[in-house]
Amino acid sequence: MNGLIGRKLGMARLFDEEGAHVPVTVIEAGPCPVVQLTGTQVQLGFGATKPVRTPKALLGHAKRAGLETAPRVLQNFPVPGEGDSPKSGEAVTVAIFKTGDVVKVTGVTKGRGFQGVVHRHHFGGGPETHGNTRHRKPGSIAPGTDPSRIIKGKRMPGHMGARRFTELGLRVVKVDAERNLLFVRGAVPGPMNGLVTVRKQGGPSRHD
Repeated sequence: MNGLIGRKLGMARLFDEEGAHVPVTVIEAGPCPVVQLTGTQVQLGFGATKPVRTPKALLGHAKRAGLETAPRVLQNFPVPGEGDSPKSGEAVTVAIFKTGDVVKVTGVTKGRGFQGVVHRHHFGGGPETHGNTRHRKPGSIAPGTDPSRIIKGKRMPGHMGARRFTELGLRVVKVDAERNLLFVRGAVPGPMNGLVTVRKQGGPSRHD
């Protein structure tokens, strides 16, 4: 397996061998039971739902894998090669990662609501003095004659955040298999207790 479902617990710092502090994000990764095997795809679960709030179809789907409760989240992961596919009902733990691995973390960013161009796109804004009233306005957004319309893709005010985002090239600093914790250098998308997906990634780290 090359990925796990987890939960972002927050940020902390660790110290390396030279005594320098390393900012890390603590992720509770797994254990994720294998719910279903379909060809080259492995369906993993994470968390648990209350039986009274679980649809019967989902509860039956979980019982076929030998699980007593239905997982809160289900997600498919590709199997990298033959012989690496776990069996249905087995649990995939954080032990699949090791210190030094380069991973990519996917989550849903924090929602910021409706924002203007200064906050959303880092516009400089207008003058602040001499009676000016366009301090945080976007200014001109399109020519009046040609093409007489707003060009598609123009940066405008609108909804900010609350979108799926993948942070690439993060390095695993520490793996705590006993507590199912993964310490990843740098920040990952999402709020505290937000669901994330951690996958192995080839190539160099962004912090090298």
